[in-house]
Amino acid sequence: MKFVVGGQIEKEKIADSIRTLAGDRATSVVVMNDIEAAMALKSGAVDYYLGACNTGGGGALAMAIAIAGMDRCVTVGMPGKILSDEEIIAHVKGGKSAFGFTGQDIDAVVPVIISAIFS
Repeated sequence: MKFVVGGQIEKEKIADSIRTLAGDRATSVVVMNDIEAAMALKSGAVDYYLGACNTGGGGALAMAIAIAGMDRCVTVGMPGKILSDEEIIAHVKGGKSAFGFTGQDIDAVVPVIISAIFS
């Protein structure tokens, strides 16, 4: 499974979290700027996009939404609200491939996303 990390903040922390949680099941974890990351997702060069910003949707997902399409994207964490594990899992199982969240939500949402992808 190939992952790309975009968004505006905490890119290396997200990438490290993916590497730790996915282990060798992640054949690639690459940090890119937003446009490159969104293009990689749209083209099929990567399977999943994860990104963070201060709102969870703006800088985290704006380019992914514009380039790959809203139907592939979901904000799973925003200030004051994190989707439940069940909601996050449902989005993964429902075909979402780009996930946005705030920097402070990394430890809460990334494990759920990765677990759902590999279950």
